[in-house]
Amino acid sequence: MYAKPDSTPMKSRIARAGDAMDAALKSLSYQGDGQGFDGNGINGQGLNGMRNDNRPADDGRSVEIAPEPASATRVPDGIETGRPSRAEAEAAVRTLLRWAGDDPTREGLRDTPARVTKAYEQLFGGYGVNAEALLERVFEEVEGYSDIVLVRDIPFHSHCEHHMVPFMGLAHIAYYPTKGVVGLSKLARVVDTFARRLQTQETMTAQIADVIESILKPRGVAVMVEAEHLCMAMRGVQKAGVSTITSQFRGVFKDDANEQVRFLTLVRGGAK
Repeated sequence: MYAKPDSTPMKSRIARAGDAMDAALKSLSYQGDGQGFDGNGINGQGLNGMRNDNRPADDGRSVEIAPEPASATRVPDGIETGRPSRAEAEAAVRTLLRWAGDDPTREGLRDTPARVTKAYEQLFGGYGVNAEALLERVFEEVEGYSDIVLVRDIPFHSHCEHHMVPFMGLAHIAYYPTKGVVGLSKLARVVDTFARRLQTQETMTAQIADVIESILKPRGVAVMVEAEHLCMAMRGVQKAGVSTITSQFRGVFKDDANEQVRFLTLVRGGAK
């Protein structure tokens, strides 16, 4: 047996359903909380005052914008704030050793937590170095020299911030001086400063160019970094011997393709 079809017009049925829903909602009891909510709905406006669209509320309140995370500066200003003690760091290493499946109390691993902690102080020592300060001393007595200065084949080793596995290679830096030149060793120290932090190669390349451009104010800066990433060689696709190249061109190097060609030619040995 089939139920008799409802002959009520569609519009009437929709209106009736809407009335029933409204009645059900009005039967709900909202307890006052001292913040503008009462038993009739929100802010004393009843259910009709409830928003049901996506328009931004226009209540005169300012929207609080979250501050830029400290990590955006790559070297958090409060690096010492809440920093774990050496004992806590060593305990963390013991935890990792146990998680890896070994016994941190056996003879070969007994002193490993202390060794790892000491090694980290050196491997990540770049967090405690101000790269800008390294370039503050400029030698102006260069007999008017204003041509390209290139330091190539600067070796470095860093650690991938994604897996904390090493990547290493060579950095090449060139700039056109304006007010003078900087000690050549300082450029190598700038590379080391940024390399001895958890990094991506792309970020490190940009940071080197940024600090040179900011402090020396040269007519142009060119930076190229070539590296092999062990996170690609030892894990994942496990492709050893793959080289990654990143570059940054600023000033005349960015504006003049011929300057880029000159830089690349010198880096590849054209000056020999």
